[in-house]
Amino acid sequence: MPGPRIALIHALEESVAPARAAFRAHWPEARIFDLLDTSLAVDLAEAGRLDEAMMGRFRTLADYAAGTVGAGGRTAGILFTCSAFAPAIDAVKRHLSIPVLRPNESAFEAAMAVGDRIGIVVSFGPSALSLRTELLAMAAAADRRIEVTVAVADGALAALKSGDGEGHDERVARTAEQLRGCDVVILGQFSMARAQPRLQPLLSVPVLTTPAAAVEALRRLTLPVGGVL
Repeated sequence: MPGPRIALIHALEESVAPARAAFRAHWPEARIFDLLDTSLAVDLAEAGRLDEAMMGRFRTLADYAAGTVGAGGRTAGILFTCSAFAPAIDAVKRHLSIPVLRPNESAFEAAMAVGDRIGIVVSFGPSALSLRTELLAMAAAADRRIEVTVAVADGALAALKSGDGEGHDERVARTAEQLRGCDVVILGQFSMARAQPRLQPLLSVPVLTTPAAAVEALRRLTLPVGGVL
């Protein structure tokens, strides 16, 4: 039986494939569709901060996604895959009545269940502060004290954009070695999930990816109690 209609909203085209792969692996029945605005990532990198205009663009994208009707009926949930825009996504959550997920929140919850020393590797530099702030806020809301270390894999995203997947994975792996003192390591961008098989043998702690955790969480939020899809 076909599943519900789910919108995926991206700011990096490199996030599309790993998001779709996670749905194929963890929720193949979902009827997913994609909205992509690559100018969001470019504008954030140039501006250095999330401004009101960008916040408004997120709401416009979310309103369009939530209002569509097609295969699977009306849109039942939205997954954002762009990790540097948590405040804009939280504003969308307050605005819409359907489930809306930030790309990292489910992986963050899983990481806090593992330990208190959490490492994050990112390939999109502007997301580093946003993700650290987001994780610390989640910990504070849960009355937890944690240590968060963020490491930027310089050049990894550029390598991936140029078609050098191996170069991307190598840069991510070298960067992750800086986090050996952590209890758990998170790959902070959807596009980094491909590097997980290379990292896990190098580290003695769990290496979490964001797409799989997000898809599983959205499935739980979207399906009725007792649903089996």
